[in-house]
Amino acid sequence: MEFATAAFWLALAQIVWVNILLSGDNAVVIALAARSLPPRQQKQAIVIGSGAAIVMRIVLTVVAAQLLELPWLKTIGALLLLYIGVTLLLPDGEEDGHGSQTGGMVAAVRTILIADLVMSLDNVIAVAAAANGSMPLLIIGLAISIPLVIFGSTLLLRVIERFPVVVWLGAALLGYIAGEIIVADPALIPAFTAFSIALGTELHQLGLALGAAGALFVVVVGKVLLARRRADAQSAPRAT
Repeated sequence: MEFATAAFWLALAQIVWVNILLSGDNAVVIALAARSLPPRQQKQAIVIGSGAAIVMRIVLTVVAAQLLELPWLKTIGALLLLYIGVTLLLPDGEEDGHGSQTGGMVAAVRTILIADLVMSLDNVIAVAAAANGSMPLLIIGLAISIPLVIFGSTLLLRVIERFPVVVWLGAALLGYIAGEIIVADPALIPAFTAFSIALGTELHQLGLALGAAGALFVVVVGKVLLARRRADAQSAPRAT
C-alpha cells in the first residue's frame, strides 16, 4: 500500500480510530496502576507503560489469530484480570518503607503490561483487519495512538484524584471484562453454549451475566480485603 494513496491514509485513520475506541479500558488500568506513585513517577509509569503496551500490541497482532485459538488462554487471562482488579483496590501494597519508589514503579508497569496483554487479545484483531496485512501501516497507526492513550490515562488520573469512586468503577470494569473473556474461551464455548441453551438465553447474554458477576466479585472481595486490612492496622498498635 503506497504512502501517497488515499487508501493508505484512510486505513491509517481507521487504525488510529479503532485503537482509540479499544483503548479506553487500557487507559483505566494505566491510571489505576499509577495513582499510588509520587507525581513524577506517575508520569513515568504512564509513558513507559503506554509505550510498552503499544509495542506489545504490535507483536500480539502478528500472532493474534493463533493465540485466540489456544484453549484455556482466555480463562487464565480472565483470572489474571480478576486478580489485578482486586489488587488495584488495595493501594497500600507490599512496597511500603524505604526504597519503595523503584519497586512501586516496576509493579505499576508490570500491572499495566499484564492487563493490556489480556485485554488486547481480541482488540488486535480489529486493528489488524484495518491494516489489511500492511505491517508498516499497522506500526505507524499504533505509534500515533501512543500519545492519545497517554493523554487519556493522564486525564483519568486527575479524575481519580478528585473522585476516588472511579477506582472502584475501574476495578469493576476489569471484573466485567474478565467475565466476558471466559465465555469466549475455545475450551469452554461448548459448555457455555449448552448452558445458555438450557437457560433459554443466548451466549452473549450469558457473557453479560458473567461480566456482571465478575464486576461484583472484584468489588466484594476488594471491600472484604480492605476491611480486613483496616482491622489489622487498628489492632497492630495494641498488640505492641
